[in-house]
Amino acid sequence: MEQWVSWIPEVGFPILVTFYLLHRIESRLEELNESILTIPKHMNM
Repeated sequence: MEQWVSWIPEVGFPILVTFYLLHRIESRLEELNESILTIPKHMNM
């Protein structure tokens, strides 16, 4: 049990940072996806 408790500070921080960065990047990825999907519409004009 002590081994698991000692892993929390070591593994918890990188996981927290990863989730934070994924959350921030998510909206930008959605915008990029929408932009890519509108390219064919603009090319047909």
